Amino acid sequence: MSNYPSIKDKTYSSLREKGYHIIFGADTIEGRRFDIWLLWAILFSVLTLMADSVESLHNSYGVYLKYLEYIFTGIFTLEYIARLYVSNNKKKYVLSFYGIVDLISTLPTYLSFFFPASQIFRILRTVRLLRIFKVLRLTSFMGEAHGMGQALKRSGAKITVFFGVVLIVVVVMGTVMFVIETPEAGFTSIPRSIYWAVVTLTTVGYGDIAPVTALGQFLSAVLMILGYAVIAVPTGIVSVEMSQTKEGVVCSNCDEFEKDGSSNYCRKCGTNLKR
Repeated sequence: MSNYPSIKDKTYSSLREKGYHIIFGADTIEGRRFDIWLLWAILFSVLTLMADSVESLHNSYGVYLKYLEYIFTGIFTLEYIARLYVSNNKKKYVLSFYGIVDLISTLPTYLSFFFPASQIFRILRTVRLLRIFKVLRLTSFMGEAHGMGQALKRSGAKITVFFGVVLIVVVVMGTVMFVIETPEAGFTSIPRSIYWAVVTLTTVGYGDIAPVTALGQFLSAVLMILGYAVIAVPTGIVSVEMSQTKEGVVCSNCDEFEKDGSSNYCRKCGTNLKR
């Protein structure tokens, strides 16, 4: 971390501004330490949840694991409050991807007092480990992720139309199989026949329902062949959009995406993008 400056070497107009650079930034020693300790806390909290799901460990150490969970929840609650306090635009943070993940990864513990089943959603904390890309300054990975997101966004309409057609095919095939197959073969209703069509079209083939007539088996073969298109077509659509996405870079300080990959400085905060 010696390659990074300390906040002691910088001048801040207020304690809130200093806290903002520590909590949201990763370009200072203190900011990186904060993020690294946070990542460790997230990792251990996820491991605690996994351990608690093992019956033998839950029976032997359930009380201790529960106390650990309360400690981690307290840490993450204080962190979320601190982020709100130092944030210049609180609404923007709350509605951002990380803001939503920070909130929904903390709430389940509190909700578990009223709805015990909700505690399983604590596993969403794993998503917070995505911060490691910022901490380790893997901005190229973040840039690629942003490019993929843009490609998915631009191809959303085409993919929606395609899956609409797939849905129609599944419903039609399920209905036809319900008519031509017997209940003894497992086609007892149209919804169950549609379930078979989905399983067949995706080439999963559980085998719990299988056609016995010659026509049904022929339609099954046709549906299996069509199943490859379910994978190939969306992949091709997104691939074309990704190839058209201009290479960019993400600022390690403010997470702003700079479309021009040749830029030297972030247009939002002025951070050097080529470090």
